[in-house]
Amino acid sequence: MPKSLLEFAAQMELPLTPAQADRLVAYARCVWEKKDFLNLTSAQTFEEVLSRHICDGLVAAKQVEKLGLAAAQLADVGAGCGYIGMSLAIALPQAKVTLVESLEKRCKFMNWAALQTGISNVTIKQARLGQGTNFAFDLVTERAMGTLPDIIGICLAAVKAGGIFMAFQGENPQMPEAVPADGQFIEDQSYQLPRDNKTRHLILFRKNNA
Repeated sequence: MPKSLLEFAAQMELPLTPAQADRLVAYARCVWEKKDFLNLTSAQTFEEVLSRHICDGLVAAKQVEKLGLAAAQLADVGAGCGYIGMSLAIALPQAKVTLVESLEKRCKFMNWAALQTGISNVTIKQARLGQGTNFAFDLVTERAMGTLPDIIGICLAAVKAGGIFMAFQGENPQMPEAVPADGQFIEDQSYQLPRDNKTRHLILFRKNNA
């Protein structure tokens, strides 16, 4: 199973060691162990957790590396059980990764999983973005908070001036009719996951300098 992650990372030219792949698998096993009790995933097999969720995180890690932010302050908002944020932390050990999630039980799970797998460069914040939060990250990712037109404003608000907001989108990206005044569209990066012929998208925006 670590081999499949290493192969996918190699295809993207993302540096990933066997030890990192083992840690990603260990985190995925934490998800698999608690999935029914905490309703963490609809995946039918453990391999699907790796290919659908962990590999999505590796795609984000490659994009962060390309942007020169592999040692920056990153955040995954609406983190759920941590698929993107935990994968970023493991693949980019020099980064400081904050996982922002509103549900207490999922925050407890992520803290437990980080301890179980020895992921030390993550911080879990129980909060709902836009409700009394005051964050300023170099890069923010989002995969499951809501539709992009609805959440782009509050996500950009959590990004430092000059920083990046990166939104995961499916086959048919839901682009906002207008980007907020403090942001600008950068690019639509398409990709595919292992054993999946769907074309997915990472939509990137930059926070304008004040």
